[in-house]
Amino acid sequence: MLERLGSTQTDDARVPWESAPQAAILRGPDWTASSLGPPGSWPRPLRAATTLVLDSPVPMWLAWGDDLAMVYNDAYAPMLGNKHPRALGAPLQSVWSEVWDEVGTLIATALAGQAIYREDLELQVLRSERMQTAWFSFWYTPLRDEAGMVRGLLCNVWETTDKVLAQRRLAASESRLQALTMASTNVTYRMNADWTQMLELNGQGFVADTSLPSRTWIDLYIPPADRAGVLAAVRLAIDTRSRFELEHRVVRADGTPGWTLSRAVPVLDDTGAIAEWFGTASDLSESKATQAALRESERQFRTLFDSIDEGFCVIEFLDGPHGPLSDYIHIAANPAYLANAGIPDVVGQRVREMVPLEADGWVEIYRHVLLSGEPVRFERELVRTGRYLELAAFRVEPVERRQVAVLFQDVTQRHRAELALRELNDTLERRVADEVAARAKTEEALRQAQKMEAVGQLTGGIAHDFNNMLAVVIGSLDLLGRRFVDGDARAQRYVDAAKDGAKRAAQLTQRLLAFSRQQPLKPEAVDANKLVAGMSDLLRRSLGGAIRLETVLAGGLWRTHVDPHQLENVILNLAVNGRDAMGEHGRLTIETANCHLDERYAADHLGLAAGQYVLVAVSDTGMGMSAEVIAKAFDPFFTTKEVGRGTGLGLSQVYGFVKQSGGHVKIYSEVGQGTAVKVYLPRLLGPHHEEVQAEPLQPLPQGDSRELVLVVEDEPAVRQLSVDALSELGYRVLEADGAAAALRLIDAHPDIDLLFTDVVMPEVNGRKLADEALKRRPQLKVLFTTGYTRNAVVHNGVLDPGVQLIGKPYTIEELAARVREVLDAPRRAQPA
Repeated sequence: MLERLGSTQTDDARVPWESAPQAAILRGPDWTASSLGPPGSWPRPLRAATTLVLDSPVPMWLAWGDDLAMVYNDAYAPMLGNKHPRALGAPLQSVWSEVWDEVGTLIATALAGQAIYREDLELQVLRSERMQTAWFSFWYTPLRDEAGMVRGLLCNVWETTDKVLAQRRLAASESRLQALTMASTNVTYRMNADWTQMLELNGQGFVADTSLPSRTWIDLYIPPADRAGVLAAVRLAIDTRSRFELEHRVVRADGTPGWTLSRAVPVLDDTGAIAEWFGTASDLSESKATQAALRESERQFRTLFDSIDEGFCVIEFLDGPHGPLSDYIHIAANPAYLANAGIPDVVGQRVREMVPLEADGWVEIYRHVLLSGEPVRFERELVRTGRYLELAAFRVEPVERRQVAVLFQDVTQRHRAELALRELNDTLERRVADEVAARAKTEEALRQAQKMEAVGQLTGGIAHDFNNMLAVVIGSLDLLGRRFVDGDARAQRYVDAAKDGAKRAAQLTQRLLAFSRQQPLKPEAVDANKLVAGMSDLLRRSLGGAIRLETVLAGGLWRTHVDPHQLENVILNLAVNGRDAMGEHGRLTIETANCHLDERYAADHLGLAAGQYVLVAVSDTGMGMSAEVIAKAFDPFFTTKEVGRGTGLGLSQVYGFVKQSGGHVKIYSEVGQGTAVKVYLPRLLGPHHEEVQAEPLQPLPQGDSRELVLVVEDEPAVRQLSVDALSELGYRVLEADGAAAALRLIDAHPDIDLLFTDVVMPEVNGRKLADEALKRRPQLKVLFTTGYTRNAVVHNGVLDPGVQLIGKPYTIEELAARVREVLDAPRRAQPA
């Protein structure tokens, strides 16, 4: 045994712990490498202290000698972490170097002969290769040799980290509870286990405070008539060990009766028995008074509602297939509704089901009342029953209720009498006024046509002669440059400058010829959709990056018979005008559609034939034009631009080309609201042949098989087509037939990359679905689709800037490019 402890000993130096189990910790180290030497050579005081350390059930260590070599027991070893067993025999300062600044002074005090006690001392200790905060309580006791000299110190230590952290959590919890109590407007109170004593009450000015236990609380705070009910509820909560909750009357701080909602929960002790109750009470006095007043008001309203002779109803707006706030339902109607309107049982009926043919008119009137808050009085015929009604409508507040109240009466007989009298008095005057107005309109149209024709002939003649002269100039400059200027850089620069000016002059003459309808045209069958789509790159370059270009191309568009190159010039001309009107930012929309101009419209526009036309409309969000500017816009050389920025021939060229092609052009504009120029070109009837130019096949933009797209479409066939197309393009696809199913899939599949949704769907439209989806997934990409050709107009009022849209119908190439564009766009946060 002595050999195992590292030395040969005499009987006088026997190690008292040599066979003790608790001494196993000392048998491993090589003590000859320590300043202490083999245990057998240790002085008696050190061996006695070591015996004390090893026999102790609590963590203990000692340090001896000049370098304070350490000896400790098994209970202390876990505090050392991975420093054990290297710490046995090692100098104390090297073992606890990281805390020496904090404990060095204390150890010096102990070595000076003074015992030290510290409780919950915070130290930063090295454990598992990283510094950690821990707390310790310990005694330092001096160790003396046989001569009474202090040779070391003895330490009883235990870690109190768990206790300190628990105390801090408890203090924080108590602080939060106190802050919550102080911040709350509710009364707080404490009751003993059987509610025979109120221990404490913070009345918040509602009821009287008390900080002393009270056995008479029920007499002080509860009116006599309510005491039995309160005590019964208390007894039930005690017996069931459940929450106490009751609305009852209470005596307020000023002695007047009030109402409260009181709640209390039991606080259990370590044995599971109820120790006390903690509760809150809310002031319901004002609410109860309001409810009583409301009940009286409702009684009076119901009496009036049932007894008045006028019809009365309340309608509530709904979102429907026709768009947001496009339908409403009757939620209340009085008995006189039937007598005045002639329609029974209207409660629960929707207006689009009740009067489908006239629903749009009623919806428009009442929706304006709802959105503006302005009451309205008007008369209108209810076509379904043939009755003429006098109505008044006003919004029911708040606006979030989406409700409008309508009061009306049947004035059919009065209206018929007034109408007959008015027609009798106005027939002659109306006929005269109509005839004068028609003649004035025709004369004005004729004067305008004659003016345009005269100006056209004049400018055309000038342009024709001027063009001949320019041909001589340009030809001569070409010959001069080729034959006589070779090698002369200065002469070549002058020739090039002259040729550039001549070419720009030639462009002006070309516009004059276009206006005078004398330019040579090469008409052919043209698909305006393909032409507009093919111009997209040119248009984007011409517009610049700050202007957003949108196209809304109609499905099933008719062919037209025009010169395609001149039509491209027209579209480019209108686009550049729109860009100049918008400045640095804006949106330019190009839309195509099939149109029928009827006889009435043709009669108002001299020289226009009624029939079928292909519409190409260019709309901008620029400054707009006044009526005076619109009247002169097609005149040659008229411009509102600065000097040097426009020739005034752009719109006149458009006018000449359209008229020469047998079409019609119209400007719609308002100052500050933007401009739309609509070009109507005749439909090509009968068989036609188009030159098909083979284009090199371009690979479709493919999807990554990890990218997941959710398709939301209420039409099964369209939904299936979209799913198949996206699958073909390499995407993973989920599908939903509406918003509810889509939101469930979004919650279940956080890996969805793109929401591809129709705009118009029943119950919840695509825009509201996208708003809700983005609340849950702010980084989700969204692509809308719609088949309405009126979207170019709707965009100006509904869809916000930045919304991604592809119009129906679309090819797989268009879908591939659009989906790829949206998915590859930088992710950015989107508003609700």
